[in-house]
Amino acid sequence: MQRYNSRINKKNLLAGLVVGFFTFLIALLLSLGSETFIQTVNNLIMALGLLLIIILLGIFFDIIGTAVTAAQTAPFNARAAKKIFGAPQAVRLTQNAGKVANFCNDVVGDISGTLSGAVGAGIVASLADTFPTLDLVLAGAVMTSLIAALTVGGKAIGKNLAVEYANQIIFRVAKIIAYVEALTGRQLFASKR
Repeated sequence: MQRYNSRINKKNLLAGLVVGFFTFLIALLLSLGSETFIQTVNNLIMALGLLLIIILLGIFFDIIGTAVTAAQTAPFNARAAKKIFGAPQAVRLTQNAGKVANFCNDVVGDISGTLSGAVGAGIVASLADTFPTLDLVLAGAVMTSLIAALTVGGKAIGKNLAVEYANQIIFRVAKIIAYVEALTGRQLFASKR
């Protein structure tokens, strides 16, 4: 029994390290891209638009992550037996609910939270250059509060929708995955045995 627990712990540790490494790479690339975008464009409206897109992406993936944990596999098995487009992908999503939720809620959610903070800081810095009399502490606090309010409020609404319409949400996501798989000819993730 102890040897089994040791293997599980090593497997979990390795999985955590791999997820952490790829999260670092994705966050680094997206952060560099968004900072470069803000500095190059130097347009407040576009920077605020980018900030809103990042927040909405975080909320969108949080909805998917919550829905996949609340969805039921049985209806998708029935649809898959009838060869309905997207049903096999929905089965795989629900069978891998833990991994999907981890990716959507933790990886994408944390990256979007970090990026929204970085973009918000960039916007405040840009405003400080335009308006030298701007109080940086107050502007930073207002920006942080605005980002937090939009993120937390959006996720609260999203979680309620995700729990209420879990199967419908997952089936729509599964259809998108089915289209991607049909275009690429590759299965995005394996079925759980």
